[in-house]
Amino acid sequence: MMDGVPCIRVPQCQAQQFRRSLQSRGALDLSLSLVKDSDGTVLLPILPTCLSQLDLQSLKTTVASDSAFEIVWSKTDLQSKKEKGRASGNKLEKILQKLLESRGERWTEELKRDLPRSFQQHGDLVVLGDSCFVLPLWKKMDQQLWSVVVRGLGAKRLAKMRRISRDGFRSPEVTMLLGEHSWVKHIDNGISYEFDVTKCMFSAGNITEKLRVAGFDCRGEIVVDLYAGIGYFTLPYLVHAKASHVHACEWNPDAVEALQKNLKANGVSDHCTIHQGDNRQLQLCDIADRVNLGLIPSSEDGWPVACRLLRRTTGGVLHIHQNITSPLRNTTASDAIQKVSRKKADREVWQAWADDTAKHIVSLLRDRTGTLWKANIQHIEHVKSYAPHVHHVVLDLECRPS
Repeated sequence: MMDGVPCIRVPQCQAQQFRRSLQSRGALDLSLSLVKDSDGTVLLPILPTCLSQLDLQSLKTTVASDSAFEIVWSKTDLQSKKEKGRASGNKLEKILQKLLESRGERWTEELKRDLPRSFQQHGDLVVLGDSCFVLPLWKKMDQQLWSVVVRGLGAKRLAKMRRISRDGFRSPEVTMLLGEHSWVKHIDNGISYEFDVTKCMFSAGNITEKLRVAGFDCRGEIVVDLYAGIGYFTLPYLVHAKASHVHACEWNPDAVEALQKNLKANGVSDHCTIHQGDNRQLQLCDIADRVNLGLIPSSEDGWPVACRLLRRTTGGVLHIHQNITSPLRNTTASDAIQKVSRKKADREVWQAWADDTAKHIVSLLRDRTGTLWKANIQHIEHVKSYAPHVHHVVLDLECRPS
């Protein structure tokens, strides 16, 4: 789950055109006010439930905009028109207070602070974080407590996440508290994703990259997805980008089970081959027009594999994911100057990393084939920010034998 409110950042001069277009699609969050930023752009709040279905290319065409716009998660407090965000929290607090009083317990500020401030929702299943309901009093109530919580949050099933496991698969440590099973379903951009919340992660933050991949034209291409997971990018390549075939590599057996289900559910099983295991042991070579390296914080272990997979005679495109740390800023400057200099500094760091990566890839390709190659940086995409100085970016690197 991303922190903040999903918004589209647009030029101020076209804000009203974008606002009208988003409203006509039912995607604009009318409960929140738009925010004017100091850099001449406007943040338009999007309904989280509509974000995954948003067709950015269609939106750009409708508004007839040549200007750059992007999806961001705003951590600024957007002014609520109806204060609807407080409703569910207040409802949960009231019914828990009533439950405690019925058991002869007193409601305290300490108990109030121990309630969930945010949670993940997957259909009728809510996943709580590990920082709520930790006081001893809650443990006395057991199932009665969880029945009240699901009612207060408008759900039917309940789970709690402790942290991400260090088992090498990034498995979530999730315990079901209420409900018969832990499989859930997401629909993103017309694609169905099913997975077990106790065994697989679902990253809502990579929605912008999934939408971008969906806009690629991969007809006639063979694509290799080196870190397929449950099909985050494999499925957009097949369903929307129309790749001829995708080789999906994944070493987590639970993710492979979900991937198989998802390929079948979306009717693309015949166009995908799953390779279960460590992709560094993959026997394929000289087949790919495009390789997706969707692993963070770094996919560098997969670079030699990707170079081996590219077609020797024609090359192809690598989509390389990476978390990049930017330098600390000058905090004495004004907010406006800080914002401009921050963006400029970030871009410079991303570009330096991209340049170094291109050189490294060219060297790997030369060693692999014994011939010279050229690498062209087509694009650097900013996916999301994890912290003030850590950014998830994707490098589109076109590699051709010279």
